[in-house]
Amino acid sequence: MAKISVIMPAAGSGSRFGAKQNKIFQRIKGQPLFLRTLELFTSREDVVQVQLVVSPADIPEITERFGGNLGFMGVSLCEGGAQRSDSVRNALARVRDDADLVCVHDAVRPCVSPLWIDAVFAQAHATGAAILAYPIHGTLKKVGDTTIQQTVSREHLWEAQTPQVFRTALLRRAYEHPTAATDDAALVEALGEPVRVVLGDPRNIKVTTPGDLALAEAVIDSIPKPKKKNDHHPFAEAQW
Repeated sequence: MAKISVIMPAAGSGSRFGAKQNKIFQRIKGQPLFLRTLELFTSREDVVQVQLVVSPADIPEITERFGGNLGFMGVSLCEGGAQRSDSVRNALARVRDDADLVCVHDAVRPCVSPLWIDAVFAQAHATGAAILAYPIHGTLKKVGDTTIQQTVSREHLWEAQTPQVFRTALLRRAYEHPTAATDDAALVEALGEPVRVVLGDPRNIKVTTPGDLALAEAVIDSIPKPKKKNDHHPFAEAQW
């Protein structure tokens, strides 16, 4: 079994959410969003490290209100940076030397199934780099000043999701140079390294707006769950 270190970025300003505090504190099913997401990984036998990367401004509140929870879950706090890539780079420097893979997952994606995590972990273990993604089905329009400029073909277009999982040495190499990339796969792609796609699900929502939070609340109970403790995704069973 591969040993996996999880980095969970949660240092964004959340300005698009419109709340006075970081959206990670919003509640879903009565629980803070970030704790709900952390639980997806802290109970896994293959996860040996979990880092929650937060804004320096949020560290006092998180420590005071949730320090006990994080300690019980074995989660360490890491100070985030100005950009998402800065935050991941800070945590990457603290990844355990014995970690075979590094998983990066948004703290505001609480609706990912353990079965999907199994699948992307297995693909990354087999090939070195894999992400969850979902093919785009809608009609795409390029718009300027509220006017359609072009209808864009959706052929071969997928929406990237998280988890995104990489061999540790590969992700460290991808982060050797400063960058403002919006996801980790783009940095690995820039090295010329292949990144495999594992079919995700449209329910794997990233909470950016209050409407996203309401949608996540509505769909979270429908997320597929293992039938029993050792029930893995068929792809995972084939690869491990």
